[in-house]
Amino acid sequence: MSYNEKLADRVRELLAASTHKVEEKKMFGGLCFMVNDKMCVGVRPDTMMVRLDPSLSDTLPEEEECTPMIHGGRTMAGYFFVSDTVLQTKKQLEHWIKMALEFNRIAKPSKKK
Repeated sequence: MSYNEKLADRVRELLAASTHKVEEKKMFGGLCFMVNDKMCVGVRPDTMMVRLDPSLSDTLPEEEECTPMIHGGRTMAGYFFVSDTVLQTKKQLEHWIKMALEFNRIAKPSKKK
């Protein structure tokens, strides 16, 4: 399982500065950052997954290289992939992390198995 380690380090740094309850788990072919026991951000080889308000699906421009997450042939509401090509600067990365953390506050946790 590979992921962009440099991007993961950048995400880790931003999350550590923003909240105190962060857990890392390997899943979805990369490294996932759980914030307050809820999936928040994931890092893959050339994309970052963010969990955002599902109502943003229609407003997120594809020009920003943000696409809905498809898993098992199904579109996952509220989960998006952002290309690492638009995550080069700290400001760009902070934008997506901030949006993911804002939704994390109101997101429902996954059902425990």
